[in-house]
Amino acid sequence: MSKERARRRAAREAEQARQAALRAERRARSARRRERLDRLTAPIAAVLPRRGVRIAGQRGILARRRRAQNGAVAVLFLVVQVIAWLLVSSWAARFGVLVLSLLLVPVLVTVAFDRRS
Repeated sequence: MSKERARRRAAREAEQARQAALRAERRARSARRRERLDRLTAPIAAVLPRRGVRIAGQRGILARRRRAQNGAVAVLFLVVQVIAWLLVSSWAARFGVLVLSLLLVPVLVTVAFDRRS
């Protein structure tokens, strides 16, 4: 029984050593890649101003859905403005369409996408 345990322990230790070697190789490859990238971007980074605190962006399905909705609203707003500029010749009417659109966009967003909070 002890020979079997010793054999299993040796196999387990060999597997652990193999995994450690793989992790070390991955870390070394990542460090080389990071060093190469730093060498390439160092001249640019020296010229550009330093950024302050990094603000994390929203992630997830809800944020993705909201971005898609905002994009659709922006495209719809632009389409309405282009149509108004093409069909209406009066500057006052064009300005009126712009003001009316700016006032109605929040209402449209609230009603269409149920953003009451």
